[in-house]
Amino acid sequence: MEPQKARTRLTAGRVADFACPPGKSQAFLWDTDIPALLLRCTPGGRKTYAFEARLNGDTIRATIGTAAEWSLEAARARAAELKMMVDKGIDPREVQRQQQAERAAAAARAAAHAATVGEAWAVYVQERSPHWGERHRRDNECAMRAGGEPRKRGAGNIAPGLLAEFAGLRLSALTPERVEAWAARQGQERPTQARLALRLLRAFLNWCEAGTYRAALPDANAAKSRRARESLGKAGVKTDALLKEQLPAWFAAVRGTGNATIAAYLQALLLTGARPGELLALRWEDVNTQWRGLSLRDKAESKGGSDGTRTIPLTPYVWHLLAGLPRRGPFVFSGTSGDKPIEPPRRRHNDACAVAGVEHLTLHGLRRSFGSLSEWLELPA
Repeated sequence: MEPQKARTRLTAGRVADFACPPGKSQAFLWDTDIPALLLRCTPGGRKTYAFEARLNGDTIRATIGTAAEWSLEAARARAAELKMMVDKGIDPREVQRQQQAERAAAAARAAAHAATVGEAWAVYVQERSPHWGERHRRDNECAMRAGGEPRKRGAGNIAPGLLAEFAGLRLSALTPERVEAWAARQGQERPTQARLALRLLRAFLNWCEAGTYRAALPDANAAKSRRARESLGKAGVKTDALLKEQLPAWFAAVRGTGNATIAAYLQALLLTGARPGELLALRWEDVNTQWRGLSLRDKAESKGGSDGTRTIPLTPYVWHLLAGLPRRGPFVFSGTSGDKPIEPPRRRHNDACAVAGVEHLTLHGLRRSFGSLSEWLELPA
């Protein structure tokens, strides 16, 4: 049986005098004029108006507001309004939750419309980073960086990212025309980097279209502009690779770089056919000395095992190169600090190529060289 409720005609004085008895966690006082209105008081003295009624056989209660913020007459009017809703079979708590959700959605839409490209990009990178590789994350961060900071190596300041000029724009202002004008300029200066930046921008806008920022975007994805793609042109097919006649001079020049780690890394690139980043990420735990294998972290699970790695043979000469390296940390090709691998030695490799008389050979060209030289040796696929 429901306990007897303390009812009285609420007045401003009774509301002010009402207190929670000692030893109680809360106390209630119901109004006689509006039976659905109650006053709740806690030991700390906080007094709150609430609404209580029965709906579909259940007792429901909804907070109206504190006595400090609501007058008694206003609380009675609100309780009467809620009672009319209950009499119609409407749960006021569901109505309140729906209104709160609508207000939150409206606030989110307003924030999205006010957001700049740079602000949305920061949210995008933070949300998507756990699903990216280190190189892709760095590409996204560099594309939108403001620049201007002093370089850690060499003189001068860091240049702004290729997409930095869009950072201060509202998302709604990122139109195809703006991207086309950007592509026309970049196509004259650095089309290769700009093609990558355009792909990053397209992925970012796809993410925006699928989430909170959708309402703030123009009708068309600005990065899908055909005119922008035409301004940047198509990537040329890279064919740089070593010829078998160049091998002796190249090996001699690489061994003469004066840095054992860089020399071993460059030779291992050629002899394993690994991608430059894969080999830099090689850890000592990935080197299986018992069964002579190297476990490389592939760029995609589809190209490796179910865990995103693939295992290649560790040939005697490559093992000879690795065995002579100092163990300064977890990485095989570690820097002097020992906690991270060396930077890609592009400059050292270019210098060695100049000594050997080999022109325009990139680090990735060593991977192509592995493929072409394997064909020369008639190795099976």
